[in-house]
Amino acid sequence: MQNTDIIARMLDAAAAHVPFDGWSHAAFAASARDAGIDPAVARAALPRGAVDLALAYHAAGDRAMLDRLEAEDLSQMRFTDRVKAAVRWRIEAGDREMVRRGTTLFALPQHAADGARAIWGTTDHIWTALGDTSDDYNWYTKRATLSGVYGSTVLYWLGDDSLDAAATWEFLDRRIEDVMQIEKMKAKANDSKIASALMAGPMKVLSHLRAPKRQADMPGRWTRD
Repeated sequence: MQNTDIIARMLDAAAAHVPFDGWSHAAFAASARDAGIDPAVARAALPRGAVDLALAYHAAGDRAMLDRLEAEDLSQMRFTDRVKAAVRWRIEAGDREMVRRGTTLFALPQHAADGARAIWGTTDHIWTALGDTSDDYNWYTKRATLSGVYGSTVLYWLGDDSLDAAATWEFLDRRIEDVMQIEKMKAKANDSKIASALMAGPMKVLSHLRAPKRQADMPGRWTRD
């Protein structure tokens, strides 16, 4: 049995345990048992146990979002609306209690880096799927900004009891509009001779930043040019 099959079966089984036990050793062991997978085999596929299973759940949500982005016709949407749709579809790909338990897990100091990396990966998937080709510091600022939007919207969604999460999508609209205002301010600053002069030094430094070649040289590289 391949690792992907093992993980898929574990995730299916985990849905009955994680809402009650969290992404814990108990939930991991119960999921392996229910999936009919030997504990040693489960550990071989997911060496860190519940943490790796939680990350696999997050990755599955990313894949579901990407599948929907590919299936939907986005040609008539404004670019801003495409970003909103991608974030919404990513959130809708998750079960609220499974995500709530994941948020608790990745709030722990020892797992915070894993959680931040997972969110960064989600926003990278979104930008890449929507055609982003930036290779300089903009690669980082786009993903950092959208990570903030995505993370805050997930937290809002977890506490939202409105019909069909309508309040969450209104919150997302406001956050995206805030980001667009920042982008407009940046554009105006670039057009301003005074602002351009003031930023010449910092921009010279930032010009050396290059986007990573995906997994090959994360988190990025610095040129000497």
